[in-house]
Amino acid sequence: MTDNPVLPDDLFLVNVEESEAQTLSFSRSTTVLLTFAANRFTRSAARLYQDEFGIGAMDWRMLVMLTREPGCNVAKASKTMGIDKAAVSRSLARLEKSGLACAESTASDERRKAWSLTGHGRDLHDRILDVALDRQRQMLQGFTPDEVEQFNGFLSRFLTNLDAVQDEDASGQNRR
Repeated sequence: MTDNPVLPDDLFLVNVEESEAQTLSFSRSTTVLLTFAANRFTRSAARLYQDEFGIGAMDWRMLVMLTREPGCNVAKASKTMGIDKAAVSRSLARLEKSGLACAESTASDERRKAWSLTGHGRDLHDRILDVALDRQRQMLQGFTPDEVEQFNGFLSRFLTNLDAVQDEDASGQNRR
């Protein structure tokens, strides 16, 4: 791989007509577009999953997480999904109360638990999965399979870069 060129700020900025100020463009700033897309997607999914299945988008994410990794703990789910531990814990409490997930203590510390789906949770996951796949196909309408793979590759690289930025932020290193 060759050295990455420094991307110019102008690529992401727009001039504000009423003043001499510049700010992030709503149509050319990758982070703005990604944030807008994620917010709209989550809001739409939350409404749909709540109306049709009685759970929110966060709870759906946990059903997926526990399907992929039965016995997962809060810290692992939080790190994998990029969601704070408190939100993960609240979701697991809702799933447990609804009979969709259950916990098993893994150590003398009662707070350390391995979470898994119940049979009811697995059934609900499978029902929602069909809807989620249909929504995903609708959102990717017009994309070829190669474009979807390329898009996923871009997002994966973006997430890797984001992890590096977060590590820099945590260590107190300045980038400028």
